[in-house]
Amino acid sequence: MPIYTKFGDKGKTSLYGGKTVSKADIRVNAYGQIDELNSFLGIIIAEIKNKIIKKQLIVIQNDLFEIGSSLASPATNKHKNLSKYLTARVLEFEKTIDKLSKKLLELENFILPGGSKTGSKLHYARTLARKAERQIVALSEKEKINLDILIFINRLSDLLFTYARFVSKQEKKKEVVWRSRE
Repeated sequence: MPIYTKFGDKGKTSLYGGKTVSKADIRVNAYGQIDELNSFLGIIIAEIKNKIIKKQLIVIQNDLFEIGSSLASPATNKHKNLSKYLTARVLEFEKTIDKLSKKLLELENFILPGGSKTGSKLHYARTLARKAERQIVALSEKEKINLDILIFINRLSDLLFTYARFVSKQEKKKEVVWRSRE
């Protein structure tokens, strides 16, 4: 079976359930942003040295596939178990953030994205999570979605920020504090 179908050659795609929409549809943009974040996490996974974070990022990639599937489905009764799962994952994220934050300097100022190569990529992944979040919010304002997805993505961006700081510290790279010109 070939990878190409030629169905999308005219700018259309099918949602889960068969509905055909424009590839510029807000729903397609929302799950497309999730796909972009997921792909970039793959780049980080290919190079990250911390095996625990690597394993956690792979689980997050699987989570993002579930979320993408939910966003690709206009059916509101699909993925009933997803809310319970996402709520548990958010609690796991918060525990990880709290645990790692104890090993980091307390933030008293904004820091510039950067640090080690992997830390910098984790900062960028955080911005991709925020971009996806904005797109999902826009979708939620027009159509019914699982709102637990928003909480998950919001907390994921916090986790990625914490990972960025932690990995950079592990790799002995200092954080650069943002200084206002005023």
